[in-house]
Amino acid sequence: MANTPTTRNPQEQRANPAQAFGEARDKAQDAVSSFADKAKDAASAAADKAKDAASSIGDKARDAASTVGHKVSDAASAVGHKAEDATHSVGSGMQSLAGTIREKMPHDGVMGSASTAVADTLDRGGRYLKEEGLSGIGEDLTNLVRRNPIPALLLALGVGFLIARSTRS
Repeated sequence: MANTPTTRNPQEQRANPAQAFGEARDKAQDAVSSFADKAKDAASAAADKAKDAASSIGDKARDAASTVGHKVSDAASAVGHKAEDATHSVGSGMQSLAGTIREKMPHDGVMGSASTAVADTLDRGGRYLKEEGLSGIGEDLTNLVRRNPIPALLLALGVGFLIARSTRS
């Protein structure tokens, strides 16, 4: 007997439509399931890539912010040093002016005592600026306000009033 492929006759195919429908449904479910798995995999890969990109962007932003912070800190430090140097220079200038006043002004009489007082005050102020600088001035001012809060408040109100009045007119 020869091997002949078994073929269904058309009546058998029509007789089993439920089976054919079931097979088609199974194939469709397999295709949908396969498509869903592929979609899940693609979505997962996209989410991983997005997470990696966001992490990379966050790291770069942190690095940039850190760099900017360091540069701002360095610039502020440089400005602070320049301000301290300028304060030191002003103090030296005041001491030099005190020496010039002592040399050029009269030493006797009312003018002599006034010029000596001015020279001494300039000398003390210049020495204070050279030794203490801006940070020392700030600390001394803070301590002065702590010791005398009400007069400091009244002085601040008066200065504020004068500034407001001068800018209004």
